[in-house]
Amino acid sequence: MSTGHHEASWRLPESNPFANTDVEHYRELARIAERGTFDSIFFADSPVLFSDVGRRPAGSLEPTVLLTAIAAATSRIGLIATASTTYSDPFNLARRFASVDHVSGGRAGWNVVTTAGPDAAKNFNLADQPAHAERYDRAAEFLEVAFKLWDSWEDGAAIADKAAGVWGDNAKVEPIDHVGRHFQVRGPLNVPRSPQGYPLIVQAGSSEDGKGLAARYAEAVFTAQQTLADAQEFYADLKARTAALGRDPAGLKILPGIVPVIGSTEAEALALERELDELIKPEYARVQLARTLRVAPEDLPLDQQLPADLPDEDEIEGAKSRYTLIVTLARREHLTVRELIGRLGGGRGHRTFSGTPDQVADAIQEWFEGGAADGFNIMPAVLPSGLVTFVDHVVPLLRKRGLFRTEYEGTTLRDHYGLARPGGRAKSLREATA
Repeated sequence: MSTGHHEASWRLPESNPFANTDVEHYRELARIAERGTFDSIFFADSPVLFSDVGRRPAGSLEPTVLLTAIAAATSRIGLIATASTTYSDPFNLARRFASVDHVSGGRAGWNVVTTAGPDAAKNFNLADQPAHAERYDRAAEFLEVAFKLWDSWEDGAAIADKAAGVWGDNAKVEPIDHVGRHFQVRGPLNVPRSPQGYPLIVQAGSSEDGKGLAARYAEAVFTAQQTLADAQEFYADLKARTAALGRDPAGLKILPGIVPVIGSTEAEALALERELDELIKPEYARVQLARTLRVAPEDLPLDQQLPADLPDEDEIEGAKSRYTLIVTLARREHLTVRELIGRLGGGRGHRTFSGTPDQVADAIQEWFEGGAADGFNIMPAVLPSGLVTFVDHVVPLLRKRGLFRTEYEGTTLRDHYGLARPGGRAKSLREATA
């Protein structure tokens, strides 16, 4: 999020308001995170202009292109980019992520999204977004095609026998001949099998369709919960769904987002949080909230609570789970629209936490040991300063408590997550029918 996850972070004197297109800014963030032995860095993305350009730095570099630049500036940290299955084709994305995996030496991850909202649809020759269930049905087939393409080259297909004049073994590179409801793809991929076999598959939807997709395909899930109880319920549900499909639940890492605002004292952290919240321009934020809730901005008076007659989740074709989270938060805590805007300004529905390094470490440990998380998506309110503070003051506490690595033990993103490299489906299918 360039200057930080708090929407007003760009207004601080320390912030570079043009960081969103500054490659060196992102390289430096990656180096800081790598110094903290983070598993990965993660770039959200959308095929539509994100936010009102008056509100905060808007417009973003295409993330897989950005990751190749970051790969050259780092050596271990994983590199995860978002790409939409609704507004892409499987061949192009399979090739793109295989390429990033090669360029980075096996550090690529793909955050699979179905893209909510009518604005994106209008960028792709559509009058409106496809229905929620239709987007997820397409996403499932999209992933199946991508897996087949990544497996269309076996390991060892490139022989490079100079004496014989044979570069590759044709028997180990085959078309996939996929014919389905949404796609017809002949293959094979025009990129050899990459170091990880497949990039790490990440998913971030928490609707029923989203959880179904995650249980079947995902290896990591980014999620948003406000309370320990909600996080525990989501964690148990998704692990159970994964096991019911015959997968090892340990092969799916659940990572709630947390927005830490850190000070040397609790009062200092709260003062920084207040400073950021006071820099929010509510007229911009109210328009965005109204769009999410599918109401008119004038229906959301700043100093009143949300109207009682909001749509049900079933009526929402966009980001269903985020809609429900926002409405539940506002109702549970009886927040006015102005107060809700302040709560969402830091993390857009993710848990925000202000305190000392010890208090942040305590909050992380409580959720981890309480069966609510396998790890966390750290979302500093201000970048780079919030990341530096986390790496220098929270990571040492987690290490001291035996909760986090002191150094990298592997070289690939799968190594960091403790996940095995896929063996290759094409080869195993041939062996099964031989």
